[in-house]
Amino acid sequence: MTDASSSPRAQPFDDRTFAVQDGLQLHYRDHPGRGPVPLLCLHGLTRNGRDFTSFAQRLSPRFRVIVLDFRGRGLSQYDPQPARYTPLTYAKDVIELLDGLSVDRAIFVGTSLGGLVTLAVNAMASDRVAGAILNDVGPELSEAGLARIMTYVGKDTRFASWEEAAGAIAANNGRVPASFTDADWLAMTRNICRERDGMIVYDYDMAIAVPLAAAGAAPKVDLWPLFKALTAKPLLVVRGAQSDLLSSAAVQRMAEAAPSSQFIEMPGVGHAPTLSEPEAARAIDLFLERFDDSGQ
Repeated sequence: MTDASSSPRAQPFDDRTFAVQDGLQLHYRDHPGRGPVPLLCLHGLTRNGRDFTSFAQRLSPRFRVIVLDFRGRGLSQYDPQPARYTPLTYAKDVIELLDGLSVDRAIFVGTSLGGLVTLAVNAMASDRVAGAILNDVGPELSEAGLARIMTYVGKDTRFASWEEAAGAIAANNGRVPASFTDADWLAMTRNICRERDGMIVYDYDMAIAVPLAAAGAAPKVDLWPLFKALTAKPLLVVRGAQSDLLSSAAVQRMAEAAPSSQFIEMPGVGHAPTLSEPEAARAIDLFLERFDDSGQ
């Protein structure tokens, strides 16, 4: 594994890259920590690891926090074969990352797509998952939410300014949370986008939409067996109360299937919570207490 930066940095983390079996260089950020089991953060479909900046800074050094950019996102290389942009491929990349870091087990924190990848990793290599936090995702995904996502994923929209981009992203999210100010939307936009050739563009490979267009956005496999297998581990499910992807009815069925798991809903929040909400932070801190000393 190689250091992605050419000069020392003041921030308490390392930006690094590693090569997966098919040759791509993937980026991850490693925040140091002393806990016996690290956290591994996996982002959503069109997002990247910058979504977890505040989350990682809050929990490090209580825990080591590893944040991956999936292939085709952020500082990871784009895949020349778009058909490989699938949860199964991402799961294999995750396992390779853990192997390269000599991390036997991690607490997975998966937002949206990252939660689906968590289910896949647990099915492929259950011993690598010490516990999980699923953020606004589950074995049932709402057609309405999937349809909304498909209206913008893979569209190579370019913006003349950060403010214009922030307005578009707010519109894509139905301006939910309503509590977000223009400054909040701008901060989110700086995580989601980057500047290129004097324009503001989304920071992902537009080709991630190719497999979705071919197969449809909805998973083609029954995810319930994968979810039930995950419930054998410590599990916290976070939902935005106004989420259009993970319905309250789906969460109720998840709770019935997982009586020993924990569930929390973020009022006024859509898809997906930032995990910096005070209610989410408290729930996550309590959930992680079992890992502080026991390494369960």
